[in-house]
Amino acid sequence: MSTTVVSRLARATLSAARRSAALRVRGYAAAAGELKKTGLYDFHVENGAKMVPFAGYSMPLAYGAVGAVASHNHVRESVGLFDVGHMMQTNFRGATATQFLEWLTPSSLAALEPYHSTLSVLLNEKGGIIDDTVITKHAQDAFYVVTNAGRRDRDLPWFQQRLEEWNASERGKAGKVELEVLEDWGLLALQGPEAANYLQKFTPYDLKQLTFGKSAFVPIEGFHLHVARGGYTGEDGFEISIPPGQTVEVAKLLSQDPVWLTGLGARDSLRLEAGMCLYGSDLDEDTTPVEAGLTWVIGKDRRERADFIGAEGVLKHLKEGPPRRRIGLLVEGAPARQGAKILEPNSGEQLGVVTSGQPSPTLGKNIAMGYIKHGWHKKGTEVAVEVRNKARQAVLAPLPFYKPRFYRG
Repeated sequence: MSTTVVSRLARATLSAARRSAALRVRGYAAAAGELKKTGLYDFHVENGAKMVPFAGYSMPLAYGAVGAVASHNHVRESVGLFDVGHMMQTNFRGATATQFLEWLTPSSLAALEPYHSTLSVLLNEKGGIIDDTVITKHAQDAFYVVTNAGRRDRDLPWFQQRLEEWNASERGKAGKVELEVLEDWGLLALQGPEAANYLQKFTPYDLKQLTFGKSAFVPIEGFHLHVARGGYTGEDGFEISIPPGQTVEVAKLLSQDPVWLTGLGARDSLRLEAGMCLYGSDLDEDTTPVEAGLTWVIGKDRRERADFIGAEGVLKHLKEGPPRRRIGLLVEGAPARQGAKILEPNSGEQLGVVTSGQPSPTLGKNIAMGYIKHGWHKKGTEVAVEVRNKARQAVLAPLPFYKPRFYRG
């Protein structure tokens, strides 16, 4: 790819990230004066970060003169470090914790092995997605749950309300469930093909034991940290949970050469290439997991028991087919942004809407995700997308756009 094309892509990607960050914060929280800070705020500023509002927090968009595309490519080729300490980390404990979380989600948590994780969704009564989440089982009655910062004001009251109901019910009498919010804990994502080699230098623990979706408490240079293999980029990597007061030291330890500090601009393009959803853009409370292409998080036994909140709406979509489906798009000419209409190419009838879109640094193409009417969702289908009041040619592409390189042993 020529230097000119890379430069244009970099400007476009960075501009898109700024616009999308500004849009999202309006939906999630916070006048500028009310923004929260992670434990690494000063660390980011000292390292030349451009800070922007995101999910109610002041978060780094990019660092110094390094553009979003350069950072994106470095993560694909080497290793980058992301501050994700704005996410809400919680523990659920109690003799009926498994049953409680299986009430809130459609996942088969009883079958999950200790120190294994699964992506899941919190559902409302209609089967719409309140939030997407990663749930890690630590023991039969103990779970570590990570949810989105921008949904904290929705998630936390939901957890608390449902806990009260559960603990007062016949089911809860078999053993009450407790919720612990890990306030001020840090969370770092070390991502890229060199992540494992880099992290291995700081620990005697054999990281090859941690395949994708597994976690462990790992000694790292005198720290005792929860390390989970996974992430939000499509690359191999780790998410590292850090007790309050230790986050800055750990961040300094993990940001030595060849690691680059990486911000929201690159994070958004990386996750989009990997076909991963962003809550508030690709997921919301009017979208079921079936529409979102997340049917795989619904356990077979859970479908049979139908004992989770929102089961009726979800099972209806499973049986009859959803009215729309999440799809991938390759768009000609100009990138399609969130809100762009997906059109029937001849009549101009609206078929759906783009929920995420920008140029792909890895593919050198304009990529997007969105929702389209059921029946139009087959890969290879030609459609049009309205960009700057002009219908652009587009074709439905398989997701993910970039094949993930997770470590599975």
